[in-house]
Amino acid sequence: MDIAALLGFVGAVGMILAAMIAGGGVAPFVDNQSILIVFGGSFFAVMYTAPMPTFLASFKAMGKCFKPGLPKLDETVERMVELAGMARKDGMMALEGQPVPDKFFEKGMQMLVDGADEQKLIKQMNSEIASMKGRHAETTGCITSWVDIAPAMGMIGTLIGLVLMLGNMGDPKSIGPAMAVALLTTLYGAFVANVMFMPMAKKLEGFTEFEINYRKFVLEGLRGIARSDSPRNIQDQMAATLPPKLQAKFEIAA
Repeated sequence: MDIAALLGFVGAVGMILAAMIAGGGVAPFVDNQSILIVFGGSFFAVMYTAPMPTFLASFKAMGKCFKPGLPKLDETVERMVELAGMARKDGMMALEGQPVPDKFFEKGMQMLVDGADEQKLIKQMNSEIASMKGRHAETTGCITSWVDIAPAMGMIGTLIGLVLMLGNMGDPKSIGPAMAVALLTTLYGAFVANVMFMPMAKKLEGFTEFEINYRKFVLEGLRGIARSDSPRNIQDQMAATLPPKLQAKFEIAA
């Protein structure tokens, strides 16, 4: 669980609700027409921006903001060093069936078992990284569409509310509900864009960057195994890219 994402989202929503309650309660800020325009309208407009599989995949990606399941770099180095020792002692076939943290690592290791040289490994693994980056960009772009579309829907709702208000100026009772639609749609649009989806998109972009760097990190270790480098050299090469705190762990172990 990503504590920062959970606390950030709950805290932002909580502060807004607290301000509403302090001003007299949440009820005045609930309007069915505004909800339909902003939430319903944005939902279908965002669907319009992407193929259906990408649109549906974006909801699955949203869950990763709160539970990303990121691999631990130090454990990856340790496992890579163990596998390098096996390959150097017993040959590449010794890597067959060995457990590894993720599918990318497994695919690269299987290529080594199947006799791929370093250049073939680099070409195919970099292709995998580029493909992953493209998929993530499509999904994140779909989420970013909410940031652009929700405020626009809020503006549409504001214009609808103003039209209703100006068209019924002779009926004082209709002015209040029309003004509520005009103002609350703007509020909902700003909430959807800036509290819900903009931080989410930024978070996912950060996770994508981490995963790209992680895969390059794994590829560097696999290249070392393909060259039959010593486990110590592989450890030093991989540890050099780690944060200082994790680097110190391997310096102490050495």
